[in-house]
Amino acid sequence: MKNMFGLDIKIAEKFSMEEQVVLFHGSCLDLLKDIPDKSIQLIITSPPYNIGKEYEKKVKIETYIKQQAEVIQECVRVLSDTGSICWQVGNYVNNGAIIPLDTILYPLFDDLGLVLRNRIIWHFEHGLHCSKRFSGRYETIIWFTRRTKNYVFNLDLVRVPQKYPAKKYFKGPKAGQYSCNPLGKNPGDVWDIPNVKSNHVEKTEHPCQFPVELIERFVLSMTNKGDWVFDPFLGTGTSIIAAILHNRRGAGAEIEKKYIDIARDRIQKAIDGTLKTRPMNKPKYDPNSNNNKMAIPPWDKKEKKLSLLRMLEDQGEYRCENS
Repeated sequence: MKNMFGLDIKIAEKFSMEEQVVLFHGSCLDLLKDIPDKSIQLIITSPPYNIGKEYEKKVKIETYIKQQAEVIQECVRVLSDTGSICWQVGNYVNNGAIIPLDTILYPLFDDLGLVLRNRIIWHFEHGLHCSKRFSGRYETIIWFTRRTKNYVFNLDLVRVPQKYPAKKYFKGPKAGQYSCNPLGKNPGDVWDIPNVKSNHVEKTEHPCQFPVELIERFVLSMTNKGDWVFDPFLGTGTSIIAAILHNRRGAGAEIEKKYIDIARDRIQKAIDGTLKTRPMNKPKYDPNSNNNKMAIPPWDKKEKKLSLLRMLEDQGEYRCENS
């Protein structure tokens, strides 16, 4: 694959501003030591939630916050003057009680002088089923910039189809003219994007994998071609993949060897143009409109059969009475 500079993309293991892709096996703090001040345009990640997943050790919440603070401080150091930090988190669960992680991490960013631009709700339909509370079907992405009006935000590149594209102004000087932006509407701050579960085309063995289209929306709106995208908790490489797909540079760190191997394979396929991903803005699968048999409740089938039998019995009794 040729990048925007006409050069072959190679996967480097150490950071250099001359590289296109950097995949670092180790702690993000070690990788950050090699990244110059204010050199990264977009920092986007989903850190461990401290809930005891296979790739993390559950610690006291105070310890977790301290660990996050150390990484966040370094990320702010390398953030460009026009750049963005997007921290995607869910809930910390302790003895049945949930603590929204964005609420306890917000002060860390605020204390470093950053400005919260959006608290984005990522809604999805698949996950654990709860019996003692409503099942969790969303996570949050908190988006910060430096205290400036000049941060990069390319809204036109991430607009979504209008609901009523033929709508017109009904009064005033623009009466009769179309009122919608022909490029589409602002996607808002509640995003309905399928998460990566069993039959998703991007599924790997990682239990908490980013969908590429989620990161693409941030890459397109918050960076320009040639900019750096950095993920301190890279997982299986999705943030770098989204960067590559749109002619950006990508860097990330991951401590687990098996995820580094998966990330390297996926990134190489993205470079080669062979990686399968779910396209941006593809409509969600609707089992009802696709006549999926699994969408028909089996008890409804039984009830329909019983109703038909009752109807036939009633008809039979009626004929007997008039015989």
